[in-house]
Amino acid sequence: MKTYVLVQGGNMSTETWNKLSGQKISTENGHMGASYWNDTLKALISAGHRAFAPELKNEFESDLTGHIQQIMNFILGNDLKNIILVGHSYGGFVITGIADKLSGRIRNLVYLDSALPEPGESLIEILNRTYDKEQYEAALPEPSPPYVEPLQYLPENIMLLDKTYIRCLKSEFIEVTKLAKEKIENSYESWTYYELDSSHVPMADQPRELNKILLKID
Repeated sequence: MKTYVLVQGGNMSTETWNKLSGQKISTENGHMGASYWNDTLKALISAGHRAFAPELKNEFESDLTGHIQQIMNFILGNDLKNIILVGHSYGGFVITGIADKLSGRIRNLVYLDSALPEPGESLIEILNRTYDKEQYEAALPEPSPPYVEPLQYLPENIMLLDKTYIRCLKSEFIEVTKLAKEKIENSYESWTYYELDSSHVPMADQPRELNKILLKID
């Protein structure tokens, strides 16, 4: 039995989710939060594993450090070990920060269509560097505190961990993930690389294919 902890990216609107998934989901605040992992959780649990998707605090009421600490508290509070830690989009920053502090509890670090930040980088900096002004306005999330805060970590703390990257080929962040792919190709670290013919949110438009990949990870 494996243990998965799934970390969300930005707080997606139900409107975006419904367009991608063909569903008709509604929530009180018009956003999905961690609930976009629900079907993924069901698939992992049905396959005999433990899986959790703790919801991050509102991105205007927390920062990156707060989100990292929140998931760390969940892991330590439930004494979770040997974890397959999955971070989608902005969640890749969160899982990197967690791995810096709790590497001994992590079995595999999984980046789902995420940037691969260097120490001292913020999500805003990476996107601003990647896109021109016109693309910037379309692709850049609202600069709430978690996106602006630089991620501080020691690369040597996560260097020896097994890592997986899942790249979504129809993602609006394809230029960011291209840089991530190049970084992986030039890395001496232990990486497994997959591609999905999906949007940035494969949980919505390629859920079965995503679940198959997640279940392969050791």
